[in-house]
Amino acid sequence: MMIASRLMTGVVSVLLGGTVAMATETAEVDSKGIDQLVTQSALDDVDMRLREGIEQRGMGLMAVVDHHANAEKVGLELPPTRTFIFGNPEVGTALMQCEGSVALDLPQKMVVRQSEEGVVIEWNDPHYLVERHELEACELPIDKMSEALTGLAREAAGGE
Repeated sequence: MMIASRLMTGVVSVLLGGTVAMATETAEVDSKGIDQLVTQSALDDVDMRLREGIEQRGMGLMAVVDHHANAEKVGLELPPTRTFIFGNPEVGTALMQCEGSVALDLPQKMVVRQSEEGVVIEWNDPHYLVERHELEACELPIDKMSEALTGLAREAAGGE
């Protein structure tokens, strides 16, 4: 059983075009299975870097859902919030071959949203997917997946 708490794992500062962008990574270690990073970079800059990072890693960007625009269409308000849906079929297929229910959580998603703290980047922790879908018996590159997603989020936030 996981203990509900947030763990601050670091602060990253990078020089970007004469401005300093601060990114704070927060790994959530509770039953939600959500990893998170907060940056002071502009949302559109994070969006652009995330798209570039997905492409550079050879992952397919399947869709971007603009929740803010969708809320406006029905007369509601929501801070800028976008869900990026992307993945690598080689990796995702291996997970689904192990347990078909993991298709509920695939393709991978990253949420980029504006908050009072800055731009928040959130994604599902692959280790949580192992627990949720009982993938323990399969030999899967879960640590590698986790590192790739964390690296992608850090890059989108403006860091390496």
